[in-house]
Amino acid sequence: MNRHNIGFMALDRMAGDHGFGPWKSKFQGQIAEGRLGSQKVLLLKPETFMNLSGQSVGEAMRFYKLEPGDVTVFHDELDLAPGKVRVKTGGGHAGHNGLRSIHAHIGEAYRRVRLGIGHPGRKDLVSHYVLQDFAKADADWLDDVLRGISDGAPDLAADRPEKFLNAVALRVALPRSSKTPAPSAGSNKSSPVKPDPDTGSDNRSALQKLVDKFR
Repeated sequence: MNRHNIGFMALDRMAGDHGFGPWKSKFQGQIAEGRLGSQKVLLLKPETFMNLSGQSVGEAMRFYKLEPGDVTVFHDELDLAPGKVRVKTGGGHAGHNGLRSIHAHIGEAYRRVRLGIGHPGRKDLVSHYVLQDFAKADADWLDDVLRGISDGAPDLAADRPEKFLNAVALRVALPRSSKTPAPSAGSNKSSPVKPDPDTGSDNRSALQKLVDKFR
């Protein structure tokens, strides 16, 4: 449940939902083989230190004679709000030590799925923030994101990133009535409870009865 490990969480969800084989130790990490749609896919969770992830990725890539464009890396992204997901190919590593290592071993021409975890607000708090577990309050959006990633994984494997992102959006952006604003975070307010006529009891004050009469 560590923020830095949201990429591992995504792979675990995909492996479970799509019937991948058991995880095995190989390439300085854990691998699972299976299919996403019609595509044969290898899932890899490097077990090196984060800043040496490229060793594991490079070893697997050379063994299977893959090109950088065949590789998709799922990683935590400070610059995206929690629950946001973006896909990009190439570009810099933005200081992410795992990506920095992968850049060094295979170049930058691989695809990334950027999984937003938010920013703590100050640079000096970043290391502590990313190495902490997700808060209990994050459970709902995190589960929605992981489900969406798993739903869209076959489209991602088939090089249809727009459809992949749409599958994620369907999970994380549930429709709401335009007339009913979403409750604010942390709000404990509830709708007034009217007495149940079947119980025969009514403990409302005279003022509350008058108010309820005109609702």
